[in-house]
Amino acid sequence: MSEISLRRYCSADRQSWNEFVAASRNATFLFDRGYMDYHAERFADHSMIALKAGRPVALLPANIREEAGRSVLQSHGGLTYGGWILPARHFDASDMLRLFDMLAIYCRTEGISRLDYRPLPHIYHRMPSQEDIYALFRQGACLTEVNLSCAIDLSAHPGLNTQQRRNLRRAIATEGVVIEEMPDVAPFHKLLAGCLAERHGAVPVHSAAELQMLRDRFPGQIRIFTASDTEGIQAGACVYDTGMTAHTQYLCSTPRGRDSGLLTLLLDALCRRFPHCRYFDFGTSNESHGLLLNEGLYRQKSSLGGSGVAYTRYVIDY
Repeated sequence: MSEISLRRYCSADRQSWNEFVAASRNATFLFDRGYMDYHAERFADHSMIALKAGRPVALLPANIREEAGRSVLQSHGGLTYGGWILPARHFDASDMLRLFDMLAIYCRTEGISRLDYRPLPHIYHRMPSQEDIYALFRQGACLTEVNLSCAIDLSAHPGLNTQQRRNLRRAIATEGVVIEEMPDVAPFHKLLAGCLAERHGAVPVHSAAELQMLRDRFPGQIRIFTASDTEGIQAGACVYDTGMTAHTQYLCSTPRGRDSGLLTLLLDALCRRFPHCRYFDFGTSNESHGLLLNEGLYRQKSSLGGSGVAYTRYVIDY
């Protein structure tokens, strides 16, 4: 059996990297270099390629950050999740154990003293792919963070609770309601920015220009939906379609939209817009690295039919 070797990603690997991501068993389009590299200036890329017999067998989207005077390999600081990307076949748990051993040797050789690892949540796997969780256990990794997302299993959707059904009836009775998909990000982003400023004193992670650029690069995966009435757009959602899971990257509504239940109407409709997906994920509801749960926000998501999915984070010190 050929030995596994490791080397850093370079720009010449872009095409083969993207082809591997597209064919893998546990990747999303966020690992495509067209998405990863849009904010390359913010992160010192240190992605890794694992090879066997000269061919890629695993990829690790990663960056280097400096922390308290030491180098940390992080997977990946610019993404919600990271972890090793694996091929559909011919890579098993033994390979993963060897891969983590090789990564430990590489890090020590390069003066990297910590691995900060955020595995891909299972609802985004095309096939079961949690060999890395077992290898982390074998490496003595420390679980440092758990954030709780709320997702609907669309194959067994329990439906809306009583309050959300009332919201839905109210929305249906609202005059002139239209739900549509929008190619132009600007109107949605304006609504989003206003909603975040009003309710949380925050701004969107992506600027309008960044979100439009990403949507233009991935028009089939990044989709903008709005619900309008006679007064204009009242609710909106930016949905990332990963194939297995539709994830609400952003949700927003006006006070009028909340009062008339239009966000409920929009989300109920979106659960039928992605028949190829197994899950509809509303994202996490945490602060302080998972130590605080926004109970009201989580309850709102679960009232739409969702239940818990853990987004975990591990650390290994070398």
